[in-house]
Amino acid sequence: MKELFLLSGLGADKRVFDFLDLSNYNIHHVNWITPVPKESLAQYATRLLPQITTHNAILIGVSFGGMIALEIAKLIPVEKVILISSAKSTAAIPSYYKLISKFRLDKLIRPASLKKPNEIFFWLFGVTTKKHKALLTAIMKDTDDTFLNWAMQAIPSWKNNNRSSNPVIQIHGTNDRILNFKSADYPIKGGGHLMVVTNAKEVSEILSKVVAN
Repeated sequence: MKELFLLSGLGADKRVFDFLDLSNYNIHHVNWITPVPKESLAQYATRLLPQITTHNAILIGVSFGGMIALEIAKLIPVEKVILISSAKSTAAIPSYYKLISKFRLDKLIRPASLKKPNEIFFWLFGVTTKKHKALLTAIMKDTDDTFLNWAMQAIPSWKNNNRSSNPVIQIHGTNDRILNFKSADYPIKGGGHLMVVTNAKEVSEILSKVVAN
């Protein structure tokens, strides 16, 4: 049975994977740990390695988790990295994230404001149903402020040119408003940033093919 190591997105936890059909695999959730001030995504990934307990594991990362999965794959042998609603390289990070970092506009964004989603927030993540809005609200409410502050600074500073020796497969929604769609191995038409929840059936079907190959 395949061993899957799941890395959730920024401000998310393992609940985002609850909608997927992963019943045919051994599942391991990689838990976020407290970041060290000013450490890079690469440095943070190094401290997560003790949680990857299988040789040549399959890493599945959603959004921020995909970036961390790519960094982990630079450090240890993995069978493959599967990105869902994530960035394959630094070039895929929207320019406005970099501007926020350059001018330190992140200092003006209070974590408390991000932890109380409104309709604009729901629109950005592509959630429309009451159930999905409630889930996103609960996840953001439970997000650690220290982790959120650190990640908002670390993501724009991420350095990755996608020169990985490991297979990297990208699943991305064409209607992603957080990390804009440019290309993907498996595009999901109309899928938003939280399509791991909203388009779970389609994502599950793709994963069953990708994991097996």
